[in-house]
Parts: sequence; C-alpha cells; structure tokens
Amino acid sequence: MRRLWLIFAQTVTIGLAVLFVVSTLKPEWLGKRSASGPSIVALQESASGTPPVLVAPSYREAAKKALPSVVHIFTSQKIKARRHPLLDDPTFRHFFGDGQDGDEPSTSGLGSGVIVSSSGYVLTNFHVVEAADQIEIALSDGRNLNARVVGSDPESDLAVLQITEGHGKALVLPAITLGQMDDVLVGDVTLAIGNPFGVGQTVTMGIISALGRSHLGINTFENFIQTDAAINPGNSGGALVDSRGNLIGINTAIYSRSGGSLGIGFAIPISIARNVMEQIIESGTVTRGWIGVEAQEITVDLAESFGLPDTSGALIAGVLRGSPADAAGIKPGDVLLAVAGRAVKDPQVMLDLIAGQKPGETVSFQLRRQNQLLEATVKIGKRAPQRRERE
Repeated sequence: MRRLWLIFAQTVTIGLAVLFVVSTLKPEWLGKRSASGPSIVALQESASGTPPVLVAPSYREAAKKALPSVVHIFTSQKIKARRHPLLDDPTFRHFFGDGQDGDEPSTSGLGSGVIVSSSGYVLTNFHVVEAADQIEIALSDGRNLNARVVGSDPESDLAVLQITEGHGKALVLPAITLGQMDDVLVGDVTLAIGNPFGVGQTVTMGIISALGRSHLGINTFENFIQTDAAINPGNSGGALVDSRGNLIGINTAIYSRSGGSLGIGFAIPISIARNVMEQIIESGTVTRGWIGVEAQEITVDLAESFGLPDTSGALIAGVLRGSPADAAGIKPGDVLLAVAGRAVKDPQVMLDLIAGQKPGETVSFQLRRQNQLLEATVKIGKRAPQRRERE
C-alpha cells in the first residue's frame, strides 16, 4: 500500500510540474484566452493573430496632389506721408522749395491661399488681405501674378481673390479638389500646407483633434476644425487637406502664448468656406438672416432663478424695437429653444441658425415663456454687413 501511495504522489508531482511548464511557456496548448483569467464584465477582445492595421508609410501622393494649389500671398499697403505745416509758409518755400506730398515705404504682409477654381479664384483669410493696396500671388512653380479682391466676409474671416491673367494669355491654374465634411471624423490624418514665417511652402502632419469648435472669440461665426498639425504665422489662408489631398479646411488661427505652434490650430470647414465663396462670387457679398435680438447663455444659476428644467437654449436679453423679433411678439426673458425645427443649444448656435435662414422667409421659432412652450412665426430680416474690429 505504501508503494502505491508513493507512486501516486510522484505522478501528481510530475503532472503539476509539467502543467506549470506548459502554462508558462505554451499557454495556447491549454486553450487559455487571457493571462488575466475570465473577465467579470462583458468585453470585446480582438481575435488572436489579427494582423495590425497598416498606417500609410507616406503621404507623398496627398502632398503632391495639393501642393501646386496652395499659393503664397504678398500684400502691401502704402502709407500717405503727412505734409509738414512749414511747407505752407511762403518764406519757407522761398528758401527751401515747395515740398510735395509723397508716399512712405509700403508695409508688407504675407499669408497663404488656395486655388479653388481654374478660373483663378483663390480662397484665403480676410485678415491676410485686409486693407491691402496691392496683392501678389506666388505660385508653386515660381510664377508671380497680381490678384484682386472679389469680396470678403469679415465675420467668418474669409476672402475671395481672383488672379489677374497676364500678357493676354489664359493661365493654366492647378485647382484643388474639395473634400466632403461628412467624411471628416476626429482622428483622421490631416496635412496643413502654407508659408509659415515666410520660409517657403511647408507641409505639416497631424490629426483632426475636434470638430465644431466655437466660443473662441476669433470670429463672429465659429465652427472650427481643430488640428494638431503645426500651424504658424504665415499659414493663415492655407490648406488643410485630408490623407487623399482633398481640401477640408482653410487654416485660420492658432492657440499660442508665444506666437508659435502649440499643437492647437483652427481651420474653417470647407462646407462653410464654399458657401461663403459662392455667395461672394455670385453677388459680391454674404447675406445672412437677422431678427434683432440679444441673447445670453443660460447658466446653472440663471436656470434655477428662472425655474428652467435645464441650461439648453438661449435667453433673450433684449429685443430691438421694430425688428422682426419684435413684430413676432418675442420678449425679453423668453428662452429660444429651436429655430426651424433645429434645437438651439446656446447663443452661438442660435446666431448660426438664424444667420443661415434666408431673408424674407417665414420661419417657426419655439420659445419657453414662464414654463410654457410657445410657437412664434418670424419673418427673417437681413443682417447688415459688419466689419471686424482688429487691433
């Protein structure tokens, strides 16, 4: 009996030793799924042996496609010299001659732009060409051509230029391919192309960090693409393209305390830029809706004091007398909840929704007044063009 027990003990010991070695070196032989043991919650695990997703080894094709369409913009502004009062003195003029007014050396600026049409139309930022007396476009092939401002929209910081044909010959211009914003998602690879610090055409790479950025205080109408592709001074007006080289945005601003890139850049989506561009080309200006109200954000404290269920909507703080809102019966203290069936999240969304309505149309507005839901019909007015104040 003792011999049998000894044999049993040795067999168990050897079996445990073999099990330990196999589980350590070849766990798949035992059909183990995870070294951490069974999960206490339902999790999605990748299948064993699944090949990794391969990242494009190079974006040379995207850059090659987009680079010829991105131009450098050089602007100049002449400063009129002031006539000295002594020049009006006859005695002074007798001895020193009659001085003539002249122009001081012009101030120059630089930025970037994107050729969006073979007709010579170029999209850029308004602040790149603001107050410019002369505009020169430098193409990627080395040609320098003059351009004129077709129209601008300070509230979205966009401008449309047109390259002037030279020597009576039709120019062959490389127009960029426009992308679709519906295909743009956070995490997509993106390339920023421009002329940072005037060093020459430069391509930087990053990803889409966020979409729909607003409340930044950059423009009146804000709906930015945020990217970590390096954008620096001189990139303004340049192209933000996807991994296929299609234009998805116009680079506009950076968040920086030093003036250099900190990985937070903003671009105007091509859907907005295209709409503004087409209106400018068609009529020379951008038409937006207006109803004549002032609105403020609903904070938690305001919601509690007004007895509101949440902070959604825009609190009407003022109504201009004789405005479309006044004619429709909208009053201060009302909360605007929806415009034409689209929810109003905050005053910025309200401004965008109203601006998107066509002047002269009648639109339904949903309001909350003293915890009662109301419907108001408003005839949209035309928003007056406004110039942006710049320091």
